[in-house]
Amino acid sequence: MLLISCLILIKNKPILSPVMGGRYKAMRVIAKSTIKKFWRKSIYSDSRGALESWYEETVKSNWLSPQAVKDQYGNASICGNNRVVFNISGNKYRLVVEIQYQAGIVWVKFIGTHAQYDKINVEDVNEY
Repeated sequence: MLLISCLILIKNKPILSPVMGGRYKAMRVIAKSTIKKFWRKSIYSDSRGALESWYEETVKSNWLSPQAVKDQYGNASICGNNRVVFNISGNKYRLVVEIQYQAGIVWVKFIGTHAQYDKINVEDVNEY
């Protein structure tokens, strides 16, 4: 089978378009601004380094399945509704995302403390 892909830019970052079965080269996180809003709150400012690292590692990843996420982040929790929970800053914070693996998109759905996380339903939370 011949795989044909075309190069496109999203926010000046090259990715492969899924043309005729192609797949994205890197993940796209929607939205970094959401993550920044969280760490800019003085009470959560200590999360900045860990969230920046998670973001940079994620946009360089090519997760095609939940197992690919687990291979990179062994402590990540794979949940229903394409949701994944990441421990941030030594489990002080939780980041919930929805991943569309074939499209290469990671949507931020929730960021909060462990106590705040305990009050949400991971499979339907959509704070952003």
